[in-house]
Formats: sequence, C-alpha cells, structure tokens
Amino acid sequence: MVRLTILMVSPNASPGFCAAPIPALAPPLPDPLEGLQPNPTEKPSEAMTAPIKPPSTQEGFFWKTKTLEEMSSAEWESLCDGCARCCLEKLEDEDTGKIYFTHVSCKLLDSGSCACKDYPNRSDKVPDCVRLTPENVRTLNWLPPSCGYKLVAEGRDLYWWHPLISGDPDTVHEAGVSVRGRVQGTENEIADEDLEDHIVQWPALLPKRARLKKRPKA
Repeated sequence: MVRLTILMVSPNASPGFCAAPIPALAPPLPDPLEGLQPNPTEKPSEAMTAPIKPPSTQEGFFWKTKTLEEMSSAEWESLCDGCARCCLEKLEDEDTGKIYFTHVSCKLLDSGSCACKDYPNRSDKVPDCVRLTPENVRTLNWLPPSCGYKLVAEGRDLYWWHPLISGDPDTVHEAGVSVRGRVQGTENEIADEDLEDHIVQWPALLPKRARLKKRPKA
C-alpha cells in the first residue's frame, strides 16, 4: 500500500500566492557527464563540446541577462506567472518521493483571481509559508513544470502566456494554465484524511494550447 504524506504547500513567490512548507526535497539528479573530462592529448575536434543552445527570441530580456541572484525585487516578483498551481495541496509518496497534486487549495488562495487574500500578512496567517528564493527554486520538487521561476532557473524560455511575454495577466487563464474554476475546496473545508480522494493530474500537465510557441489566433 502506498504511504502518502501531506505536503501543505502554497509557496509565496509574488502577491498572487501563499505557501506552506515541504520538508522533503527531491534528490539532485546525477550529472551524466560527471567524471568525464576532455583528454588533454585529444585534438580540439575530438574533445567533448557543449550542445548547441537553441535560438531564443527572448535574448536581451532581464531573465536572460541576469542570474536569479542579480534580479531586483520587482524583477523577481514578476517571474511569477499567476497560475496558482503551487498553492494547491500536495501529497508525497514516502517511499518514492513522488508528488501528487490535489485540487484543494491553501486557505488564503482566492481561486477566482488566483491571488493571495492577504499577501502582506501571509506569513502570520500561514506561519509555514515557503518563500521562493534563487536557491530553493533550483531544488524544490513540487514546483509546477511550467513555473516561471523553474524555467528561468533551467535557462529555458518563458511560455507565450506568461505576463512578461504577453503583457497581459489574463493570458495565464486564457491558456488554461491557472487554477481558476478548478479548485474544489480549501484546506479548511476538506479534511487531511480525505486528500487522497482529491488527487488530480492536471496541475503537473500543460494544455496543448499552452505548449504552443505563439499565442493561438482567436
């Protein structure tokens, strides 16, 4: 029988979110090139070369020219795409570390606007809030794969629906990425022992239109 541990998660990255902690982090993936160093006797053509980086239309923007540590507070906050998927309660398999999303949200999440109801006082209301930092976004195993912080930390481009790209905070809803209309209750309304009955897959997936290179035509 699978043993699941409740992860009270609702990370605070920007004024849209409130977060609770996850004590267990995913172990770092092994580096497939670890221990492999170019042989000094090899000719340049024989030595290992870095893979060619795919072209990006986002070169020159601050998330491409600055490290996470170099960003201003405003720049850091703007990386949040406003999806609120990180504000959903999660369960972790104690044996494998696998994360299971639910459609139950943090008590401070306004699921209509996908924003925190009391962002300035979120730490007082939810003492275990996890504030995202340049350090932990590189290791936290419960961030949605589409998270702007995760993408930038991995050197990837932001999606077309990210407000920094579209210039419109509503595109995250238009693309079907946000939790709007999909939350079935809050942590105050659904008992911990019932969370297993509310496990869903969609928070770890992206709709087809959200994966497109450009905003689809209406």
